[in-house]
Amino acid sequence: MSRQALMGRLRNRPQPPTAVLALSKLMVCALPVAQIVIGSLYLHQCSSQRLIPVYLVVVGVFGLMLSLLSCLPCSQQAEDGSSTALGRVCATWNSLTSLFLFCWFIAGNVWIYSIYQPNYNRTTTAVEPYCHKTLYLFAFWTTTLLYILLGLFLLGGCCTLLCFCAFGRADPDDNV
Repeated sequence: MSRQALMGRLRNRPQPPTAVLALSKLMVCALPVAQIVIGSLYLHQCSSQRLIPVYLVVVGVFGLMLSLLSCLPCSQQAEDGSSTALGRVCATWNSLTSLFLFCWFIAGNVWIYSIYQPNYNRTTTAVEPYCHKTLYLFAFWTTTLLYILLGLFLLGGCCTLLCFCAFGRADPDDNV
């Protein structure tokens, strides 16, 4: 299949209803909002690793910005496939934000997993470091959930690739 035919198919694919798009955007924005709220509520309640609540707030804010940026008209391409100057600025901002989030995610992994199973009990003497149970478990499981989803996407991609290889071409009228 030629590149033009493939691009034509991608451009002419049916669009989901607006309600489905709006609902999916709300679901995608729910996790960053929860990260901001949990990180803010327990900002000074993890002496084992003081950067875990900061990590949650920052990843939530930047994740929300990235989600909201995809709603702006500057993030979509023109009908002819070309991009405008504003579109290139949006794409550059999107790329830089994604790169920052990737680096911040790695740092968050170090902070979260390095104190695995912290002390959840806050003693009155406050000598022993602790971390609030809700804060730590939320950070731990959101990070772990991302790894689980990444593994599922990789597994699905490998299965799709194997199916294409096993059953031949996807389109029987391909000339290539």
